[in-house]
Amino acid sequence: MTTSSRELQENESHHPDILLSKHGDDSGIGSTENAKDEYVYIGDGYNLIRRIIFIMTVCSSMFTNQLGLCNSLTTLEIIGESFSVTDPGKLSWTISGYGLTLGTFVLIGGRLGDEFGNKAIFIIGMGWLALTSMMAGASVYSSYPVYILARVLQGLGPALTVPNALAIMGKCFSEGPRNMGFAWFAASAPVGAMAGLLFGPLFAMAWWPWIYWSQALGVAFLFAIAIVAIPNMPVEGEQNKRRTLRETLDRLDLPGGASGVIALVLFNFAWNQSLVTTWHEPYVYVCLILSLLFLAAFFYIELRLARYPVLPVAVLTSDIAFVFGCTAAGWSTFGIWLFYVIRISLNIGGQTPIQLAAWLSPILITGIGTALIVGKIINKVPASFIMLFAMLCYFITSLLMALRPVHSTYWTYFFFATIIATFAMDSSLPAATIIFSNAVPRQYQGMGSSVIMTIVVYSISLGLGFAGTIELQINNGGKTAADLLHGYRGTLWFSVGLTAFGTILALTFLLKDHRRRKLANNEKEEEQTDSTDA
Repeated sequence: MTTSSRELQENESHHPDILLSKHGDDSGIGSTENAKDEYVYIGDGYNLIRRIIFIMTVCSSMFTNQLGLCNSLTTLEIIGESFSVTDPGKLSWTISGYGLTLGTFVLIGGRLGDEFGNKAIFIIGMGWLALTSMMAGASVYSSYPVYILARVLQGLGPALTVPNALAIMGKCFSEGPRNMGFAWFAASAPVGAMAGLLFGPLFAMAWWPWIYWSQALGVAFLFAIAIVAIPNMPVEGEQNKRRTLRETLDRLDLPGGASGVIALVLFNFAWNQSLVTTWHEPYVYVCLILSLLFLAAFFYIELRLARYPVLPVAVLTSDIAFVFGCTAAGWSTFGIWLFYVIRISLNIGGQTPIQLAAWLSPILITGIGTALIVGKIINKVPASFIMLFAMLCYFITSLLMALRPVHSTYWTYFFFATIIATFAMDSSLPAATIIFSNAVPRQYQGMGSSVIMTIVVYSISLGLGFAGTIELQINNGGKTAADLLHGYRGTLWFSVGLTAFGTILALTFLLKDHRRRKLANNEKEEEQTDSTDA
C-alpha cells in the first residue's frame, strides 16, 4: 500500500522519520513524488494476527500505567496497616508519588525516544517497571519509606513507555489505522484500571506484596514480547548522521530538562508533603519557593538558550492555553474523584474493596466503547466540541459525587457518575491532542502527545495535593466519621469548582473556534466569488 500525498504531508509534519523503504533503502526521504512511490508504513503491511499482537503490545503501556495507579487505590489502608501507618497524608503518597514521577518525566521520556529510538526506550521502561514492582513487593521486609520510594520509582516506567508507545503507533501506521490504534490505546486505560481495582484487593486478601509481584511478572512477560513484536524502526535524515557528544547533549537540552524536572518535583513535593507535616514546616514552603525559581529558569533556558528546547514555549498560543487549562481541570478532578469517592465508600459507607471493584466495573464497557467511537468521529466532529462535551461530563460526575448521600442506592448517583466519567476521560484526551496538533507549527507536532500526557498525569498527582490540603483544613482532625465525611466532601466540592472552570474555558474555546471557522468560510466564499467574477 502506497501513501497518498495527503498522508505523506501529514507524515512530514508529524513524524519526519516514520516511513520505511520497500527496498530497505534508508538513505533518506527524497522528494514527495519519489517518497510516494518508494515508501510505506510498515504496520499497514502486517497480517491481522501480526497487527493484533503488535497493537496489544504497544497498548500494554497504557494498560500497565492504569494498573499501577489503581491496584493500590482500594488497598491503601491494608498496606499502611502492615507498616503501622494510618496517617491519610502519608498514605496518599502511595498514589501521588507514583503520579509525581510519571507526570514529571513523560516529556523527557518522549525526547529520549526521539533521540535514541522509541523501541529501545519502550523496552527499557518495561524492564524498569518490572524491577521496581518487584521492589515494591519486597519492601514488606523493610519499611514504609522504602515502599514509597519503590512507588515513586515505579512511575518512571510508564513515563518511558507511554509517550514512546504513541510515537511507535504513529510511525508504523497510516492515518486511518493510526486513529483506530490511538482509540485502542485509549480503550486500554479503563481495562487496566479495572484490572487494578479487581486484582489489587484479591491479591491483598492473600498477602499484599503479591499485588506488585504479580505486576512484576506480567510486565516482565510484556518486556520479552516487546522485543519481538515491535519492529526495528530505522531513523532517517538528520537522525542518521553521526553526532558528537556536544551535539547529542544540545539535542537533549539537559539544562532545560533538569530545571523543568526539578521545578515540577519540588512544586508537587511541597503540596503533597504539606499533608504530612503541614505548612508550618519551613522546608515545605522553601521547596515551593525554589520550585518557582527553577520554573523561571526553565522558561528562560527554553526561550533564550536552548537550541533544541524540550518544550518550545515560544510557540505556546492562546489555543494551547485553553487545552492545558481544560485538560488540567478535568484530569485533576478525575484523581480527586477516584481517590475520595473510594475513601468515602471504604471508610464511611462500609463497602469492601471487592464490592467497589464491582461498582466501578461499568467503566470497562463504556470506556472501551467511548474510545472507539471517538476514534471513528474525531475527524468529523470539531475537537473543540468534543472537549466541551468532556468537560460537561466531568462537571456532572463531580456534582453527582459531591451530592451523593453516603448510603444511597448504587443505581442512582454512583452508577450514573461512573458511566459519565468514562465519557469524559476517553473523549478529552484525543480532543486535547488534536487541538494541540492544530495549534503548533509543523516541526513541533511530534511532541504533542507527550505534552498532553504530561499535563494529564501531573494534574492527577497535583490535584490530590490541593485536595488533601483542603481536607486537612476543614476536617477538624478527622477524629469522627462526621469530620472525615466533611473533609472528603470538601474535596469533592473543590472538584466541582475545577470542572466548572474547565467547562467555561471549553465553552469559550468552542465559541472562539466557531468564529474562526466562520471567518475562514467567509474568506473562502469571497475568494470563490472573486475567481468567478474574473
